[in-house]
Amino acid sequence: MNNVNSEWAESHFPLYTAAQILSLYGTSNQPMHKIHEDFTVLIAIASGKGILRLDDQTFELQEGSIMLIPAQVHAALVTNSLQPLHAYKLSIGIWEPPTSPPASSMVRRSEVLGGSNLHFFLCEPDIVAKVEELYLYRSPIHEARHVKNQIVFHQIIAELLEREDAKYAVSDQPSMDRSIAYLENHFSDKITREQLAALAGISSSHYSILFKRLTGFSPQEYLSRLRVHRAIELLISGSGTLREIAQKVGYKDEFYLSRRFKRQTGAAPSAYNRRSSLPRVAVVLTPYASHLLLLGLKPVVTIAENGEYVSIAELEKPQNMRFISADASPEQLNSVLLETKSELIIAAEQHLHRFGLNLGHMRAVAPVIEISWMELSWKEHFRLIAQAIQRSERAEEWLAMFEQEEQEARLQVQESAVAKETITILILRPEQMQVYGARNVGYVMYHSLGLKPPAKIAQEIERLGNQFHSVPIELAELADYAGDRLLVFVFPDPKGSFAHADTILQSSYWKGLSAVRNDKVHHLDIDEWIPYNPVSIRLQLQRAVALFTGIQ
Repeated sequence: MNNVNSEWAESHFPLYTAAQILSLYGTSNQPMHKIHEDFTVLIAIASGKGILRLDDQTFELQEGSIMLIPAQVHAALVTNSLQPLHAYKLSIGIWEPPTSPPASSMVRRSEVLGGSNLHFFLCEPDIVAKVEELYLYRSPIHEARHVKNQIVFHQIIAELLEREDAKYAVSDQPSMDRSIAYLENHFSDKITREQLAALAGISSSHYSILFKRLTGFSPQEYLSRLRVHRAIELLISGSGTLREIAQKVGYKDEFYLSRRFKRQTGAAPSAYNRRSSLPRVAVVLTPYASHLLLLGLKPVVTIAENGEYVSIAELEKPQNMRFISADASPEQLNSVLLETKSELIIAAEQHLHRFGLNLGHMRAVAPVIEISWMELSWKEHFRLIAQAIQRSERAEEWLAMFEQEEQEARLQVQESAVAKETITILILRPEQMQVYGARNVGYVMYHSLGLKPPAKIAQEIERLGNQFHSVPIELAELADYAGDRLLVFVFPDPKGSFAHADTILQSSYWKGLSAVRNDKVHHLDIDEWIPYNPVSIRLQLQRAVALFTGIQ
């Protein structure tokens, strides 16, 4: 039984539509075509030569060139008189469904249509050929051709997205990468451009050019950002006096730090923790985003494995939050963090390592507040995140309210028959079987409600406290951990199969358990009971009361 709605909503990408396609031809009578659309426009050059003018920029065009021009931008396509330009103009829109989406639904930013920059690709004949095909069959008589047009159109969109991702491919400058990594790891030392150039094996002047091309900053700017951002991290954590912080980050005294700090942030370091405005925060993984939303701050970027986010009535929908895939390259990630003007990054080092992200590399974009995932409980996560954004008072108010709810829930459940039983939390994954301890749903069962874990789990909780996540077990060990009542959670394999669980549930080991024989097994939803953040923990508490108070 569960009368508590799920806290999870899933964001989704927009649906693209081809709004219009036109053929543009440059002639002596019309050497220029002006472009100013309400839609994002794809220009594909079928033949000839010319230029595209946009503000103070000029792009040389040739057969096979394509450009993606943002909506509402004024541009001009100018033909070459000797080799007249023939282009196709494809207007790309967003399809709006005829019925309103759920209130909690969030449409993610389009990486094709959402930016304000022009994207230019010098030679993409395959994409040009597909655009030409759309033009040739722009008024299909047969529905099959209409469907094929939709396929071709979305192939164009997919290829544009792939070209964008390809910009962040692995660097072909490994010696430069090594020198930049050295700077990121030794920024508190005295470092010169000449030292870095020597590490890269090139001249100092050429090093500066390559460095700016790779990072967007000069070596000196990059060094200053690393030092100032580290100083901000130390200020937030309260680690020492200003003089001590200055020396830790590589400056000789607090006065030099103050000058650099003010030049970069616009404020003195002494005023940083008294700032009135909330920072623009990026987070690594969804749980920390949930903490921020509960504290009244919408992350500007969430680096996540999927598009889910916490959505309950009390929380404002994070409509403009950018989702970035956790497997994005470090360069792609830094590009988004810079574009969104992220001022603070909250992450666990464990998660950074898991996704191949480097704390030092991210620090060049913004200060990184490292909040350990496994070593701390969700309450400690919550308090540290609140401290980082100056919302500690709000966090303590919420925790006080939650602890009152905990006491009331415990009283209700302790009056039920479950209070006298031993409760086992069993996780069935494709690769292993686990028994949960003090984290996730274990926090609610054993800490909030005071229910009894199996003896072996109780020993580990006593020894490790909130750091005890789970213990892997073999099927033959199941009886050693099985309590009077089993809470069972099955994680599907990547293809959605639960066959691995059936093997266990049909075994003699399983059928011999007293909880199975006495019909005291609950198969529960992983999305509703496993997440480890304050919003989910509170709802799990409510679900547990609903589950157990009906048991006699």
